[in-house]
Amino acid sequence: MRERNIVHLDLDTFFVSVERLKDSSLEGKPILIGGMSDRGVVASCSYEARLYGVHSAMPMKMARNLCEDAIIIRGDMEMYTKYSRMVTDIIAEESPLYEKASVDEHYIDISGMDQFFGCMKWTRELKQKILHHTGLPISYGLSVNKTVSKIAAGEAKPDGELEVIHKQVLPFLSPLSIKKIPMIGDKTYHLLRSMGIQYIRTLQLMPVEMMEKVLGKNGQVVWKKANGIDTSPVKPYSEQKSMGTERTFEKDSIDVVHLKELLVSMVEKLAYQLRKKQKLTACITVKIRYSNFDTHTLQKRIPYTSLDHVLIATAKELFDRLYKRRILIRLIGVRFSHLVGGVQQLDLFEDTPEMIRLYLALDKLRYRYGRKSVLRAVGISNREKMKEEEEDAEDRPLPSDIEQRASWQMGGSTFKRLWKINRPDYLTGNRT
Repeated sequence: MRERNIVHLDLDTFFVSVERLKDSSLEGKPILIGGMSDRGVVASCSYEARLYGVHSAMPMKMARNLCEDAIIIRGDMEMYTKYSRMVTDIIAEESPLYEKASVDEHYIDISGMDQFFGCMKWTRELKQKILHHTGLPISYGLSVNKTVSKIAAGEAKPDGELEVIHKQVLPFLSPLSIKKIPMIGDKTYHLLRSMGIQYIRTLQLMPVEMMEKVLGKNGQVVWKKANGIDTSPVKPYSEQKSMGTERTFEKDSIDVVHLKELLVSMVEKLAYQLRKKQKLTACITVKIRYSNFDTHTLQKRIPYTSLDHVLIATAKELFDRLYKRRILIRLIGVRFSHLVGGVQQLDLFEDTPEMIRLYLALDKLRYRYGRKSVLRAVGISNREKMKEEEEDAEDRPLPSDIEQRASWQMGGSTFKRLWKINRPDYLTGNRT
């Protein structure tokens, strides 16, 4: 089998770097990006702040206590999305095959390029072009597969480069912490540490059967990654990937309240699908078809997100702008497009730790008991009065790391309190 050459590009402290482009006086200073109140969380932080023990997703109050001199910036989601697209456009222009893994990460398959143009030289020139056109520092790893190249990029930070050829893979991985392996979250990390496993070399020496007994079906995947085995391909990226749903009424309707209730229900369902698949959307489209079959759509580009309350507000705004004729409607639909892989982080500017835990807890209930086990109250009414034409709506298991993060434990009383405070419009009881 021909040896592959996979590049992983990772923008260094992406949000912080964009802020420093806007204000050069921030260079060299500890920066926190996130919610301004004590109840907010850190979305990103500079390397200077990390020296004090600050990290992403940390409560802002704790980060302030650790780094009292830090400069706190609320963040500009629109600007970050703009720069993410600029980087993607450059990569798309130069690369034979690339995958956008998240707003600040890309994989590129340059297998075979070493026969014509050195892979390391090509990647270095791409890095310089990104830096020249955007001003953003970027680190990259070059290796035989996605797992090793991603770990290499992490080790190359900040603003570095690292090539790991085939014969160096095992020696490179061996001394690293097990937490460096992609897909090992806090839960798996603490489980393995409780067994005395600290470094990847220990996993490399363990029988794969033992790993399966400890971690179930994911045990084999972790073992393979620890041994530098990853056959997953770089998936061609397309901004046109989308998911959507439409609902046709048995009887045409002009009930605006009911129409918005249905819209909320559809957005809620699709947002859950996004989070299950570890996707974010940057574009939402609302569609209506009148009784005379005239069809109209309206879309809006938004910062990458997968959270209900952000998407629902946008969908309602589009509906209000779209529905002007006040005549009977026979169909309503909504679609998310410009999807990229990645877990939610952009809305950390607004959301408190309680809000984040609430989303994780609700999704855990849906995963365990079915999507309809937790619904907004407005999404339940009159459900039997319409039929649904669904696209890409099947329920699939949560990705392992999402499931791990969703398994954070919350006491029953705490959950009920957060439920009432943060989401009074939710209603349970439809367990399936």
